[in-house]
Amino acid sequence: MENKFYPNLAKSIQIGDVTFKNRILGAPMSNPEMDTESHMRREDVAFHANRVKGGLSSTCIGLGVVSPEGRTHTKEVTLYDVMSLPSLKEFSNAVHRHGALAVMELTHGGKYANARGHAGVSGSSMGPNDEVGSHGNMIHAMNDEEILAVAEEFGEAAKLVKEAGIDMILLHAGHGWLLHQFISPAMNKRTDKWGGSLENRMRFTLLVIEKIREAVGQGYPIEFRYSGAEFDDGGYTIEEGVEIAKAVDGKVDLIHVSAGVHENPEVFGITHPSMFVPEGCNVFLAAEVKKHVKTPVATLGGLSDMDMMEDIIASGKADIVEVARQSICDPYFVEKAFSGKSDEIVSCCRCFTCFYNYLTNRTYACAFNPEVGNELACQSAPVAVESAKKVIVIGGGPGGMEAACTAAQRGHTVSLYEKSSSLGGQLRFEEHIPFKKNMHKFVKVMEKRLEDTGVEVHLNHALCGKEVANMDADAVIVAVGASPIVPSIEGIDSSKVVGLDVLTKANPELGENVVILGGGLVGTEVAIYLDGLGKNVTMIEMNDDWATDSYFMHKNAMATYIRKSNIKIHTSSKAIAINDEGLVCDTPDGQVVFSADHILLAAGMRPNIALAKEFENTAPRVFEIGDAIRTARVSDAVSDGYYRALAI
Repeated sequence: MENKFYPNLAKSIQIGDVTFKNRILGAPMSNPEMDTESHMRREDVAFHANRVKGGLSSTCIGLGVVSPEGRTHTKEVTLYDVMSLPSLKEFSNAVHRHGALAVMELTHGGKYANARGHAGVSGSSMGPNDEVGSHGNMIHAMNDEEILAVAEEFGEAAKLVKEAGIDMILLHAGHGWLLHQFISPAMNKRTDKWGGSLENRMRFTLLVIEKIREAVGQGYPIEFRYSGAEFDDGGYTIEEGVEIAKAVDGKVDLIHVSAGVHENPEVFGITHPSMFVPEGCNVFLAAEVKKHVKTPVATLGGLSDMDMMEDIIASGKADIVEVARQSICDPYFVEKAFSGKSDEIVSCCRCFTCFYNYLTNRTYACAFNPEVGNELACQSAPVAVESAKKVIVIGGGPGGMEAACTAAQRGHTVSLYEKSSSLGGQLRFEEHIPFKKNMHKFVKVMEKRLEDTGVEVHLNHALCGKEVANMDADAVIVAVGASPIVPSIEGIDSSKVVGLDVLTKANPELGENVVILGGGLVGTEVAIYLDGLGKNVTMIEMNDDWATDSYFMHKNAMATYIRKSNIKIHTSSKAIAINDEGLVCDTPDGQVVFSADHILLAAGMRPNIALAKEFENTAPRVFEIGDAIRTARVSDAVSDGYYRALAI
């Protein structure tokens, strides 16, 4: 029967001898860390199982490495080790229990192996050429015997994957991994049969596909992942990307068209689209490839809009869409969409919270999903309480809303009080910023959750401690947030000075020349927004660098935008006064007046600690969350709210 909401996305599709129940597949996602033997942990299995619980057709483990010499870091499943089999079997069983399919990505680091802090074996790395790597490691050009041996290793790894009950292999030949190193004219400088023409550069990849097919047999699906274009100096464009696809057409069962090269920071934001590029920015690559091949084609790249995904399939741009970050943000988005509840979907805002935590803290994380990374502990909905409590939540920011919804969902009687006329806290400022649209959408989804869970919401109501103490609550959750820091400088009361609340209007009432006082994450994102509106923007930061509080992937994306913009950044500059002309600063070049029609304050936030303390002892249990404790990110506030509500 045809799904009446998303009929094209909901259609099944056969890949090889396997039928995928719909057209939304889980793109490869690596485990944030492995056990001491480099095998998957139960936490990782639970994460992937939860991805498909909400309707994805499949989930894919990223980065299964085929040999010790190919290891680049400790997050890769060791497919050359038979002892990986038990955890992989546990993974496939867990996925199958939800009526979905399990997929495993096969990789080899090539010249980047042993170069990123993990030495899989002693000696040099291997790749297309003799060279010194960007990390100072020695790389030797692979000879014929080594090329054949690695191809055999891919086949052996594929055999292990199939034995584990995994339903499809994804061969990674993009993003700078070994096969891509041979395919790329920018990386492959060989003059023998493995280099030069595209036919020669594809020879290794085709050999690997041949060995995998021999290992798994006909009918077992092989997905081929590659970069449709490299977007890198000397790299190939979509024209050659089409020829690459034609070379594997009929030899694989699904052509998965990605983009870019990981080693170029600017291109990282294309491979994994940042919020500063349009959603669906890489779909054109798959659409062009599909015109020239008979094999089904998959597209991906920061997709979260279900209507856009439906159009991709309906219009024939691709046969399949694949998602990664969206399935972290809301693992149940497919089920919601197919059930006519798209307005309940929490959409990924592409903030890189997940990437940052994966790479640094070695954990799963999400700005909007407090359960991610804790799936073992959260395998069921929040446990219903035996005795309902009266709960008061003070503050309607993201943390307060999450706390109220979770407490009410468990059966408590909850009232939320917000001093302003609208919910959302600092996210209210995101409504009209195009690249922050999903931040604002999160607020709307939370408002609906408040209504659906029966939370009593009181706007324009600033509670005091005495009032709360008289409410006879069993528990109080204090989510009073933070207040903007207002520098104590001469002229700060000038009419030129405005706060972030000026952004709550679709057309901010600002002059042409805007100076932003504060060059942290908030100030930089505001600068990008105002530059997009055509303002002349100057950003002043007293530290010696800008946006030091941002995730490094997000900062790379901002830097890429700023390099092509008219934004002017002055670091190591301290504001000392505001006069009729603008902002007076001490800079490395001496005292300078930065001309401004308006000066926008983005000098940081200060937790409302004194206000929070006012509510101490107003109930038997009082919890402080989010900025009421420390200046924090949205992810911290949402997580605090969720877990404090579970404690009531």
